[in-house]
Amino acid sequence: MIQIGQFFFKYRSWVFIPLYLALFIQSPQLLPPEQHYWLILIGLFITVLGQGIRCLTIGLIDVERDGKDKQAHATSLFTEGLFNHCRNPLYIGNHLKLIGMGILANSMLYVAIFIPAFLFIYQTIVLSEENYLRSKFGGEFDAYCQRTNRWIPSFSGITTSVRRMSFSWKRAVANENSIIYVWLLGVFSLLLLKYPEFTSYDEQLQSQLLVFCLLLLTSIFLGINYLKKSNRFGN
Repeated sequence: MIQIGQFFFKYRSWVFIPLYLALFIQSPQLLPPEQHYWLILIGLFITVLGQGIRCLTIGLIDVERDGKDKQAHATSLFTEGLFNHCRNPLYIGNHLKLIGMGILANSMLYVAIFIPAFLFIYQTIVLSEENYLRSKFGGEFDAYCQRTNRWIPSFSGITTSVRRMSFSWKRAVANENSIIYVWLLGVFSLLLLKYPEFTSYDEQLQSQLLVFCLLLLTSIFLGINYLKKSNRFGN
């Protein structure tokens, strides 16, 4: 499992591409058209919650996420903020985002096959990362594992953990810029393509709104990137 996780760690950024494309594959529906509002409400709530967890985690701590030479790498062990309540808050955010998107896509195929595949991939990645952290930090990491769950968060004292740290919304937005961009493109595309009732089944209006969303989100994405590169969007 560790070797499998090391392989997926190298290419984990690419994992989302086929998973996002799979959202638009024709599939049996989770609910019929007359119950679409439940899918929209539940799907949006879960996926927004997932992105919110990611932003909160990064806004509290400047997390090293990219590894080094396509391998797990860390100069310190993160145990504060949300890491004090769960060892993998960023990955939990990813899981919730994708589960919410699968529900929003109204895809039985996606929920039954692609989400379990995604969960398996990230389980192996976490095992490979933990193997690296245990070899580097030894007893310190073992003690951290004993008091903090891998996946199931402890909510006891979480408000205190957040309040005693300084949240940087600039860091959260800057570091999550590309991820939020792709995520929002997916959300708006699903809403417009999977729920044609939003545009009264007008294909021309649907296309116009898709182009508008693409241009708007791309402009915001490029604007934030420009501010980052020009050092006008500091932490």
